[in-house]
Amino acid sequence: MKITFLGAGSTVFVKNVLGDVFLSSALKDNLTIALYDISKERLNESYIVIDKLNKKYNNGTAVIEKFLGEENRKEALSGAKFVVNAIQVGGYEPCTVIDFEIPKKYGLRQTIGDTLGIGGIFRGLRTIKVLKEIAKDVEEVCPNAWFLNYTNPMAILTGYLLRYTKVKAIGLCHSVQVCVKSLLDTLGCKNMEVGSELIAGINHMAWLLEVCDKDGNDLYPEIKRLAKEKNKEKHDNMVRFDYIDKFGYYCTESSEHNAEYNPFYIKSKYPELIEKFNIPLDEYPRRCIKQIKVWKEQKEELLGGKEIEHERSREYASWIMESIVTDKPYKIGGNVINNGLITNLPNDACVEVPCLVDGKGIHPTYIGRLPVQCAAMNMTNINPQLLTIEAAVTCKKEHVYQAAMLDPHTSAELSLDDIIKMCDELIEEHEKAGYPIF
Repeated sequence: MKITFLGAGSTVFVKNVLGDVFLSSALKDNLTIALYDISKERLNESYIVIDKLNKKYNNGTAVIEKFLGEENRKEALSGAKFVVNAIQVGGYEPCTVIDFEIPKKYGLRQTIGDTLGIGGIFRGLRTIKVLKEIAKDVEEVCPNAWFLNYTNPMAILTGYLLRYTKVKAIGLCHSVQVCVKSLLDTLGCKNMEVGSELIAGINHMAWLLEVCDKDGNDLYPEIKRLAKEKNKEKHDNMVRFDYIDKFGYYCTESSEHNAEYNPFYIKSKYPELIEKFNIPLDEYPRRCIKQIKVWKEQKEELLGGKEIEHERSREYASWIMESIVTDKPYKIGGNVINNGLITNLPNDACVEVPCLVDGKGIHPTYIGRLPVQCAAMNMTNINPQLLTIEAAVTCKKEHVYQAAMLDPHTSAELSLDDIIKMCDELIEEHEKAGYPIF
């Protein structure tokens, strides 16, 4: 069996996903791993780490190959049964910096900018340009492979792949796995026993629709009471707890993300809201700088003589592979095209719903209607997602403008004329940096 990892320069994430594979007895035999990246240095670093894991946990029996650059991508993909996608087009420099600094000139502030907002729109456009070529290669040399997409913006990229290519894709994000834990940890209810939960919506704004104890009793009344009380003090989850208060439900992704997915919290007219809800502006650039620094320290440890350690993680990838190979059912939260799964969201939308995995593949679950206010919140995000995909497919600037115009945070802060000027400047700067969006 062959697994191809695209964006293998993300060494820590590669270690987690492929380390999990080596710890699965169903996957590690007769295994070939193809590591692909466009950075020679980072590819070599990941190769050393995966080779160490292979020797420690698999007696060195897996074949580990590395492929550098677009000219070798087809060979890397050829014959793969699973493809893990973790590419980042444009990196922190120059593209993340462009995504944050140009909007800031127009008075538009962001926290993360990788999923929605003007940053998410342009990240999606420049990534789809690359994904188009990757999809062609997959269709040619491994058409039956499962394409496990971890790259953001999740709904935009997975939605594009499933609607406009023949690739068998599923979008994966770990926010579903940690949703209830993050809620209970912040509330200080670590001992509250959860028997069942239901999560559905869209990526980064899927809703915890039901949460019950082991006897089937609804835990939400107590959660709502505690969340309202908790928001009287400063903590890192204030936006999501405000969602519980105002919309009735908790959502999957963090407060720093959700602060920019709506028109409510980052408002130049009400700067006091930033402090009130503890919103970390420019968080993603700050996080990138920190990760670069931390990697330099981790690098010595992972690449040096110290013995490497790994415990199987909660990342879905290896569990999906194991389920498909063994036909042992496994439940995930996956990103798929709606097609009637959530009846009050558009069929073309990319939604995040429970899915059953088995030897026949990945099967999404019918949900029905979301609470109307939850569907309405999702729609404010779906509109720019669909228009970003439309822009990427048609290569029309007006759809880029329209995606930005319908983004809830961008439209709440800027005039239509300024949105167009800002988009034109972002398009120009991406081209200058060597990352054109069309």
